Parts: sequence; structure tokens; C-alpha cells
Amino acid sequence: MSEPAAFVRQRGTTSEHGQSRDLEYPPLPEALTVGIYDNHAHLEISDGENPMDYRDQLDRASSVGVRGVVQVGGDLETSRWSAEIAAREPRVLAAVALHPNEVPEFAASGELDSALAEIDELASRPRVCAIGETGLDYFRTPPGAGRAAQLQSFEAHIEMAKRHDLAMQIHDRDAHADVIATLLRVGAPERTVFHCFSGDAEMARLCSDNGWYLSFAGTVTFKNAVGLREALEVIPRSRILIETDAPFLTPHPYRGRPNSPYLIPVTLRAMAAHLDTEVTMLAAQISSNTELVYGKWDAEPVIVNG
Repeated sequence: MSEPAAFVRQRGTTSEHGQSRDLEYPPLPEALTVGIYDNHAHLEISDGENPMDYRDQLDRASSVGVRGVVQVGGDLETSRWSAEIAAREPRVLAAVALHPNEVPEFAASGELDSALAEIDELASRPRVCAIGETGLDYFRTPPGAGRAAQLQSFEAHIEMAKRHDLAMQIHDRDAHADVIATLLRVGAPERTVFHCFSGDAEMARLCSDNGWYLSFAGTVTFKNAVGLREALEVIPRSRILIETDAPFLTPHPYRGRPNSPYLIPVTLRAMAAHLDTEVTMLAAQISSNTELVYGKWDAEPVIVNG
């Protein structure tokens, strides 16, 4: 197996609001004494003044106590890349899917069914631990055919996750009610994760009542994210996961700068402080939760043809 290309995407130099970004990577945080996992990252995206290869990012993460990463695909190219990296790198497990924002184009070209079939094939590969990220995104997709295609794709991904007995990572933007209604109507996979949870305390209670997991990103540290911290307060700690969504959503005080799995300790410490609990206790709980959802990272990678 030849070495996959280091990156397949390049992040822009401006923020979502059109402002110039600080492109310097933040410093290494103090290392954790209890290891933890980043359950959602995009290591294929090149970012920063001095872009890091995925191996460099993993080395930095390991140095501060991050045991492993779920590398997440969002289209065919990144899903293939994720599965290939997980097959050779013991610190990586993969998630594969069509991101809801990619789905309308596949549908318009008549290629949605064939694209879903390839995701289904990738889902059966060793060290692919999840279907994701899939879901609904009404922020970038107006009402009409595009949203109908997103729903079709979401339901197909749910079916795949259940058939392959994999976890599922949900992308939910401005679509809370329809995401929840879909999960309740068709039946959620046993291990369902709301990636970068963006709801309020009421939604958090509903999710935890249904046995779903909430994954908190750097957004929970933002000064204006009062609702997210209220959501964190009300759910059982057995339902909490943590992520970077790297290279996006860098935690305070580095908001807007490049993100990477090595910054998980910054978010974890902020969460522990808000919950008034020991960092080590929260890290142990989240680490256990993550392994229950995705399995173990410590299996040997599967290298085909050297």
C-alpha cells in the first residue's frame, strides 16, 4: 500500500465572517496525566503558517496525552483517505460518510446512489469505526430538492451504521428538530453521537434520555456559549465525548487560529472547571465513553502489500 497524500484539502486564510485569521498554531498545553481521545478531526486539511503532516499532528497529540483520533470523512475522497490512514496508523480510527453539504451536488448529478454505495463499501474496512459525518444542514441548504436529498442520504447512512454495527456521527446545523424526528422515526444506531453539539439544555436532556452521546468541541469554551455549558451541566457524564473538529473551532483563548488534536487538553480543562470536577476524573470518564462508542485503538494496523 503506497503512502496516501499528506493532505487533500487546504483551509482558507479568512474566518467564516470574512476576517483575517491568525495562522500561527497555538503552543502545546500542559500534558494530561490521564489519556483521552479526540473523537472528531479532519487531519487531511492543511492549515496554518507551517502546515503539519498528519503524523506531526499525531505526535504532538501523543506528547500531551491524547491517545488517539477519529479521522472523519465528508465526501468520497476524504472518506477513502480516512480509511487508508486508519489502516496504517495505530493512533487513528476512521469515520466515512457524505457530509450533508456535499449531498445536493451528488443528487443533482445523479450520482448519489453510487456515492452511497462506495461509502457502504468503505464502512466494511478494518479500523473504520463510524459512519460520519452525516445528518442535516439547513444553514447552507435552502428548502427544496437539496434538503430532500440530505434526508435521503441521512436515512441511508443510518441504515448503514445499523447494518455494519458502527457508531454514527451526526452533523446537525440549524436542523435540530428534523434530525431528532428522523432518528426517532427510523430508529437511531445504538451508538449515536451528536458531533460538535450545538443545542441547548432541553435538547441535551432529550438526547441523553434516548441514549445518544454529545460531543463537545472548542465552542463550549467560547464566552458567548452559555447554552452549551448549560447543556454540559444537565447530561450524565457517561454521555459526554470531546473533539477538536480540527482544524476548526479552536478553543478559547486561541479562537480562530489553527486547531489540532493536541489542543484537546485546553477544552477538557475548561469543561472540568465548569463542571467543578477534577480534570483526571473527567478525562477518565470521557476516555471510557469514547472506547464504548468506537472500540479500542490499540489493535495493529492492517497493511496490505507492504
